[in-house]
Amino acid sequence: MKEKYLRDAAVAYPKAASYLTAWTRTVRLASWRSLADVRASYPTADMVRVASGRSVTVFNVCGNACRLIVALHYGSQMAYTLRFLTHAEYSQDRWKDEL
Repeated sequence: MKEKYLRDAAVAYPKAASYLTAWTRTVRLASWRSLADVRASYPTADMVRVASGRSVTVFNVCGNACRLIVALHYGSQMAYTLRFLTHAEYSQDRWKDEL
């Protein structure tokens, strides 16, 4: 997890700061093995397939105002923060071609 990236996002988007802090804390303590486990904590989390053929998990932030896009590796219990986007940036779908 790129905690500095998330701290920078919190500064750029102050309304998301408390969510990102809580999300970071939750991920550190989590032992997720599947999307179902993730959804127990974050019911609106979705898995999305990107251009590379891989799947990423998308978290809705601040009532859908922003999206946190993460690669979750359940076997190694690693979370890789890939993007933090506004809803408008997310909706353009360019990020899918980049990942």
